[in-house]
Amino acid sequence: MGSIKIEQLIEKYLDAETTLKEEAVLQDYFVNSKVAPHLEEYRALFGYFAESKNERYTKTIQLKTQKKNWKWLSVAASVVLLFSVYTGYNNIQPSEPEFSDAEIAEAQIAFEELKGAFQILSKNLDKGTAAIGYLGEYETTTNKIFKQPVK
Repeated sequence: MGSIKIEQLIEKYLDAETTLKEEAVLQDYFVNSKVAPHLEEYRALFGYFAESKNERYTKTIQLKTQKKNWKWLSVAASVVLLFSVYTGYNNIQPSEPEFSDAEIAEAQIAFEELKGAFQILSKNLDKGTAAIGYLGEYETTTNKIFKQPVK
């Protein structure tokens, strides 16, 4: 093969534009045939590729597998969880509040006032309910006038 063609293939190879067939042609040229003196520097490159295809690693690889004992980790986590729940429960539990007689009397007065306010509210709501009853009658009459079916 002409050195011009080989030079073009080398340029394509260095630009990473060669196909696998073109790379095989280059490898055959540099390994098997007489190489032009100005292309001698590429012989080592393509010779290395040819030799590296035949290399095999023959030693066996010993993999050390260590099983981690996850049982102890789960037991430790359970103990920590139980301890935190126990201490949290003891800290959160409220003690009986102690109120003075004056505070109890003040609370009863406030309760009676609130009870009265709710009774007034209830009476006003009853009045509103009665007014809505009149609206129902108005709707029935309107439907009769406009001859719409009663729902």
